[in-house]
Amino acid sequence: MMKFLFFLIFMIPLCFNFNMYWMVQMMLFLMMFMFMNLMVSIENYCNLSYMYSCDMLSYGLILLSIWIFILMIMASENLYKKKNYISFFLFNLIILLIMLYLTFSVMNLFMFYLFFEGSLIPTLMLIVGWGYQPERIEAGMYLLFYTLFVSLPFLMGIFYILNKSNYIMIYFMKFFNFEFYLLYFSMLMAFLVKMPMYFVHLWLPKAHVEAPVSGSMILAGIMLKLGGYGLIRVMVLLQEMGLKYNIIWISISLMGGFFISLNCFCQVDIKSLIAYSSVAHMSMVIGGIMTMNYWGFIGSYILMIGHGLCSSGMFCLANINYERLYSRSLYINKGMMNFMPSMSLWWFLIMSSNMAAPPSLNLMGEISLINSLVSWSWVSMLMLMLISFFSAGYSLYLYSYVQHGKFYSGIYSFYMGLSREYLLLMLHWLPLNILIMKIDYVMIWF
Repeated sequence: MMKFLFFLIFMIPLCFNFNMYWMVQMMLFLMMFMFMNLMVSIENYCNLSYMYSCDMLSYGLILLSIWIFILMIMASENLYKKKNYISFFLFNLIILLIMLYLTFSVMNLFMFYLFFEGSLIPTLMLIVGWGYQPERIEAGMYLLFYTLFVSLPFLMGIFYILNKSNYIMIYFMKFFNFEFYLLYFSMLMAFLVKMPMYFVHLWLPKAHVEAPVSGSMILAGIMLKLGGYGLIRVMVLLQEMGLKYNIIWISISLMGGFFISLNCFCQVDIKSLIAYSSVAHMSMVIGGIMTMNYWGFIGSYILMIGHGLCSSGMFCLANINYERLYSRSLYINKGMMNFMPSMSLWWFLIMSSNMAAPPSLNLMGEISLINSLVSWSWVSMLMLMLISFFSAGYSLYLYSYVQHGKFYSGIYSFYMGLSREYLLLMLHWLPLNILIMKIDYVMIWF
């Protein structure tokens, strides 16, 4: 695992040579294929060292991280053309990728905390440095303080575990079971804010709307997954408490998913709509992890990977329109089918994946999550029906609103889709729909 870390660290000098913009992307491609060839044991940790290790959960999320970063560089060509602090931008991305790589692969719970919180700073830089409106400062503050508010109790919880058991290695957690409700709440809240759970989700739409396309892609693609990853790791430690109190989180998540789905129909900003739809999908993931059963863990893992690719693709689509119209308003982004008929196909394909149509990973994830939540309690059927129905509803609403209708007459300097953009969308869509063929690996990892 250390070799990939050094690979990333030695890429930092490449960032500061202006002609090396695409070289950074090529090196990440190389790293991606090297990492794909890593031998990963399905049933246990492998590549184990003092600090790092990799199991199926880490492996999938690290692969997703590297892939999303490759696509972020591809989506941000506008910065390269305008020479908008491009060296610092790439440097920021590499530091963020190092943080995320370490978060997913590190074994020590304190180190996990360190990198989990450390990934916040490059993200904040992305939003504040390359965002669009002046409100990005406020959005950055929201992101920072929502996360920091719950991270100190999490740190205290880690020290409490160290004090009681003398171990904070994630591998040894299965030997302990703490029945202490303050610990339970302090450990869980840090991840629930990151997911984000309904009630503590207000930072997400703000951050998404103000962030540049790369910021939105990293927030939707990886940042929300940090919460799910942490929950899956920590639930092992808090099983007895989980059996008593998990009903709280499941209820809030399912109700919240329904309300947020309704809220999606009220949005007039494309990015805002996609951000709220992320909250609705993540509410199902939280529910699945909290049921603490086999289907729930598998379903949440699959949906996290699927949502990472799908949501990132949707933000790319929104940005492709934004680069032409300089507006994210649904009232102005109309009748796109007239201007970019080929892009309309990609809108449809990625939207259909968002509403969990086969053969996307989202479908497999949602089936598993519905299975787990209904086996936990049949009452959850009602909310699950509504969430699934409305997720199809707002996806179709967004698609039909953007593609059809009478286009805005002020569009004069309009140019067609570039091959780079079509490649970018294909690289989102293909893994999302091809990985279903290898779903058996995921179904037996746990």
